[in-house]
Amino acid sequence: MKVSIIGGSGFIGSRFCQQLDRRNRFLFTIIDKEISRSFPQKVKIADVRSHSDMTASVEEGSVIVNLAAEHRDDVRPRSLYDEVNVKGAQNVCKAAKEKEVKTIIFTSTVAVYGFAPVGTDESGEIAPFNDYGRTKHEAELIYREWQAERPQERTLVIVRPTVVFGEGNRGNVYNLIQKIASGRFVMVGDGKNSKSMAYVENVAAFLEHSLKFQPGVHVYNYIDKPDFTMNELVANIRRILGRQSGSDLGLPYFVGRAIGKGFDVASRVTGHQFSVSSIRIEKFCSNTVFNSRVDETGFESPISPLEALERTVKHEFC
Repeated sequence: MKVSIIGGSGFIGSRFCQQLDRRNRFLFTIIDKEISRSFPQKVKIADVRSHSDMTASVEEGSVIVNLAAEHRDDVRPRSLYDEVNVKGAQNVCKAAKEKEVKTIIFTSTVAVYGFAPVGTDESGEIAPFNDYGRTKHEAELIYREWQAERPQERTLVIVRPTVVFGEGNRGNVYNLIQKIASGRFVMVGDGKNSKSMAYVENVAAFLEHSLKFQPGVHVYNYIDKPDFTMNELVANIRRILGRQSGSDLGLPYFVGRAIGKGFDVASRVTGHQFSVSSIRIEKFCSNTVFNSRVDETGFESPISPLEALERTVKHEFC
């Protein structure tokens, strides 16, 4: 099987490529703006915003796995969300038609649900609150149109991961670990809110698992269970780091929210993007707990959330 991996040089893409390489059953090509550190010889330099780049890079008759995205909170200009996530989906589908691709696997996000009720699964209401979630859902619709043109022949897999963490990532989980390790962590709220997370190795394993899905539309949230409360997450990180618990400061939610608003104003005045904002405080203090039907596919995640956290903390800070 040939696999064309758009965004294969990124965080999830690199782990996915390593997964395929270990199996030694797949011929894969990386399509990315950046050279892969692990597989530079397999890279075709291309931009998902360019139709000609996609057509020239996608292998004939291959499976397309699209991991390319604009996803940060502070992307500027904001038009990049539409250019990469929506226009990129259109270009991928055009290339798929020209190269007789029968299967597309698209990594979307649970952000399409917005501030969703606890336990939201794949049937949840689509209500994104930011451009990232909005454009990811618009991309999903574009892929659905592609599949619907030949529904008996084409396979579409939409994977909606929650926050993904792991060794080498510099996202929210890393920032939390870093603050705890440095002694600068401040708990906002009571810490009883729960967070769904996904370990990058498990996400990569599920992407490989989905390569065998049959024609149709398959939509799955990806979450590694069980979920941690913020108190449990912080306590586990402290334990792995060998630190005493209960030594960090805490702020009531309304105080943290007011501080975030202050940074919002400062950001608008100065044009500088700060690491603290009201939306990030709100995200930190909210319950982001999702459910998934992944187990219905027969998939079993190879690594538990606690082991994944231990691997990440030890790799980065021990």
